[in-house]
Amino acid sequence: MAVQTSAEAPIPVGEVSRLIGGWIDRLGAVWVEGQITQLSRRPGFGVVFLTLRDPAHDVSVRVTCYRAVFDKVADVISEGARVVVFAKPEWYAPRGELSLRATEIRAVGVGELLLRLERLKRALTAEGLFAEARKRRLPFLPRCVGLVTGRASAAERDVLRNARLRWPAVQFSVRNVAVQGVHAVPQVIEAVRELDADADVEVIVVARGGGSVEDLLPFSDELLVRAVAACGTPVVSAIGHEPDSPLLDLVADLRASTPTDAAKRVVPDVGEELARVRQLRDRARWVLASRIDREERGLAAARSRPVLAEPHRMVDGRAEELQALLGRSRRTLAHLLDRARGDLEHTRARVVALSPAATLRRGYAVLQRADGAAVREPEDVADGDVLRARVAGGAFAVTVGERPPAGGIG
Repeated sequence: MAVQTSAEAPIPVGEVSRLIGGWIDRLGAVWVEGQITQLSRRPGFGVVFLTLRDPAHDVSVRVTCYRAVFDKVADVISEGARVVVFAKPEWYAPRGELSLRATEIRAVGVGELLLRLERLKRALTAEGLFAEARKRRLPFLPRCVGLVTGRASAAERDVLRNARLRWPAVQFSVRNVAVQGVHAVPQVIEAVRELDADADVEVIVVARGGGSVEDLLPFSDELLVRAVAACGTPVVSAIGHEPDSPLLDLVADLRASTPTDAAKRVVPDVGEELARVRQLRDRARWVLASRIDREERGLAAARSRPVLAEPHRMVDGRAEELQALLGRSRRTLAHLLDRARGDLEHTRARVVALSPAATLRRGYAVLQRADGAAVREPEDVADGDVLRARVAGGAFAVTVGERPPAGGIG
């Protein structure tokens, strides 16, 4: 209902703002499409601020939403992206500003595809299909390389030509399949499973040239991702160019930035390997020569030592020491014997000097009774006793005669 006003009966600005707010509240929530021109996510804030613009009519409107609403699509939208927003118009009366309070945001076109892929990526990541622990190392020199690619495609030529330039003897088992469209996923899955079942194939390369997000969409298909994850043979993903990143890159054992890069990754370069062999051989020779030279110097140094240069010098030195000790021992023994001989002769002289025989040689005699006892006192014999007199020259018998008076000599 129109408000009746006139120059004489105007209404205040606040009333106008209030009436506009009432009319906007009756509008209710609406779906709005536009392009994001400004995006503000302040750290620590629970609200995200957007500016949504209609390029056709050059009209912009401010949009706010809770961070939880924006985080659902934060990985696939940014400034410049087209989105569809479910929001309720709000009128801020104090400043007379119109804004939209969004409760849901959806990406449009490519953004919607990317959002679905991001959700699938999160689900498969939670299952562990992209874990680094699952990835296997490629063989150094595979007997046969399996190649899944489009028929007569540039990707096939790049892989075959570059691989054979690096290692001419490399063998390929090629499976030509559709690489885009509705038949791409089942054909690629079938080719991968066939090559995985072939015992001669030691590595599988899935290659395709660049393209739009929609063209590369088959290589992010869940069935294909699970089929590659179930392979027992290492798989190399070579899809598109460097910026392209389908889910196959994440589940493969190795991601190559281009088909040419895949050829360089799966086989070694014969020239580089020969150069490496020569380098290692030269290094081994140098190490061996250095070791021999070091050992020769050590041996020469050992041989130059006196103990080895003149081994008899030590023996001669010990012989001289032995002779010196032997002479010393002989001199010591002779000295000891001389001293013992002198002691013995001195003792012998004393013994001889003190022996009864020496006394007898000086003219003394020893008288013995018949029982052999020596006569020491005159009272020990009687007149007429026969005694044995022992002198220096022998012995004879004597008879006791008259004894002289006391004090006399008989």
